Amino acid sequence: MIHLHDIRYVRLGTPDLDASVKYATDVLGLEVAERSNKTVYLRSDSRDHTLVYFEGDARDHTAAFEVDTARELDDALQTLENAGVRAVRGTAEEAEQRHARDFIRFNDLSGNRIELVFAPHHSGRRFFGSRDAGITGFSHIGLRTLDGRRDEAFWTTLLGAKVSDRIGEAALLRIDDVHHKIALFPSSFPGVQHINHQVESIDDVMRAYYILRERNIPIRFGPGRHPTSGAMFLYFEGPDSMIYEYSTGVRMITEEDEKTYRPRDFPMVPSSFCMWGARPDIPEFKT
Repeated sequence: MIHLHDIRYVRLGTPDLDASVKYATDVLGLEVAERSNKTVYLRSDSRDHTLVYFEGDARDHTAAFEVDTARELDDALQTLENAGVRAVRGTAEEAEQRHARDFIRFNDLSGNRIELVFAPHHSGRRFFGSRDAGITGFSHIGLRTLDGRRDEAFWTTLLGAKVSDRIGEAALLRIDDVHHKIALFPSSFPGVQHINHQVESIDDVMRAYYILRERNIPIRFGPGRHPTSGAMFLYFEGPDSMIYEYSTGVRMITEEDEKTYRPRDFPMVPSSFCMWGARPDIPEFKT
């Protein structure tokens, strides 16, 4: 079984690179780390980068996860091939573009583009956001799935994820102590469904709510609180219809907790997404 150490970055194509980067800095509050060859790398924490915008098709999404050793990367390549999943090692030039020593790429069973990276770069500088959004780091993604039960099995049996909870067919998967780093939402097409950044407190969530309203940024869900992870959240729309989320207070499931913890199954109703009563304007969250 492949061991995923952590989620690492998301790469997004965009037809308007300048506008997307302006949003990432002025609205999200990320820091530009590097501009190179129609590609912009953005930071949200001590990592070299966690979000990449590049000039290209807005449907071109890639999510990357980190493995601990070169041997684990080699073993992951073999494990995927043994399972009938076509996986390819990136070239030295491609690895350099990802600011990592080595990586492999493959598609999951729904067609989501996934990369596993070894020895990705960290930054020697403290993260300094372009505005005071309270961001503490990139935390998780929502991925679209064409078959929730099939893809849950793929991620848990092959990639070592564990189910924390489910909402209908949507599985919330953890790869470390955090309640979930991957959320699989049923859809009719693949791709990254939302991108989450953690913020320090509910004050940052509410401050963002009013700032977004003043700037006429579409708010798609919240403020609210998830009954699954316990996190207080706000979802809002970004470039190319990508959904971004701020949240704080996410539940941790430690190794000690796992001795007694069992995944819970919530029905696909609005109250399973928000215990405060907020209703989502996000297709994958609607019944």
